[in-house]
Amino acid sequence: MRTEKVGIVGVGHTKFGKRADATIRELAHEAVKPALEDAGINIGDIDTSVIGVAADEFAAQLSSGVLIHDYVGMKDKPTFRVEAACATGSAAVRAGWALIKSGLAEVVLVVGAETMTHVGTLRATELMARAQDTRWEYPFGLTFPSSYALMATAHMHKFGTTREQLSLVSVKNHTYGAMNPYAHLQKSITLEEAMKSIMICYPLNLYDCCLISDGAAAIILATEEKARKISDTPIWLIGLGAASDTMMISERESLTELKATRVAAEKAYKMARITPDDVDVATVHDCFTIAEIVAYEDLGFCQKGEGGKFIEEKQSYIGGKVPINTDGGLKSKGHPLGATGVSMTIEITKQLRGEAGKRQLNGAEIGLSHNIGETGQYCFVHVYSR
Repeated sequence: MRTEKVGIVGVGHTKFGKRADATIRELAHEAVKPALEDAGINIGDIDTSVIGVAADEFAAQLSSGVLIHDYVGMKDKPTFRVEAACATGSAAVRAGWALIKSGLAEVVLVVGAETMTHVGTLRATELMARAQDTRWEYPFGLTFPSSYALMATAHMHKFGTTREQLSLVSVKNHTYGAMNPYAHLQKSITLEEAMKSIMICYPLNLYDCCLISDGAAAIILATEEKARKISDTPIWLIGLGAASDTMMISERESLTELKATRVAAEKAYKMARITPDDVDVATVHDCFTIAEIVAYEDLGFCQKGEGGKFIEEKQSYIGGKVPINTDGGLKSKGHPLGATGVSMTIEITKQLRGEAGKRQLNGAEIGLSHNIGETGQYCFVHVYSR
């Protein structure tokens, strides 16, 4: 039976961080259990699962999707594994939405999970770098920090974005991350601390870079009919946009924007029948501070080249034009690749339900999540409503 709307009826989230206490299947179960409790249903009420795991090498386990599906008790139900690098979680949400819209399922469990710290920092950095072009870019030293450093220097040169403005993004996200019990680094920082931290890849220093984390997140999606029966406050997925860009950074038209974000956002806004001005709260992909500044512009929250000014004027704080990354973002909350997009969806769901605690924005009606895979090779933008 086809449905007009797809609703989020349950959410569950693990603590992000160095989780040596749990395997990937155990982390997934740790997220699924509260999602089921939140929805007030049993695992037997789920028709199918979509599992997002970005890289099997992190967990030293092939077929991680079916491993998780089996461990959480889905038994003979169908499962689907998706991968879209750092945007794997949002790809899983989109796939779950599509299964319901197609009529193939009425209730879908979406899980994103990753155990990145288990292999160590050097190995994790290498594995992520291999997600980029391994013929012409990765062998010559292009890593994710260096890719975004290229974007930062280009943006600074073209628009006058400053080193201080980059650090202001980090200060904001740590402010909110310190209030998030699930965040990897629950710590506020000063502008001076952010500015003076060790250089990683000029102009990006330690506090410009997101964390390598373990963690999992889960949501339950349902048809409109099922959602209204399950939940008093379903959150509706009303707009979905996706796009891609060239695999090789050297073939990009511009280093001061991510074209995939612009295209995906346009599609999501059109489907949701809104404009950027209608968005009350958003989560954006801040794998590096420059990425958040570029996202402000590409999503239409400010004009091109004004992202630095946007953060400087605190327009992305609660009380500003569009509060962004009220959960601490990747920068403070952490970035377990497969879990990130699902975690973003959970933060928006909680904000629209009024359940974000100290981070709560009053009266939020429309939310947005923006999830980048690699350096814009994938992009997913989702719009949500109460």
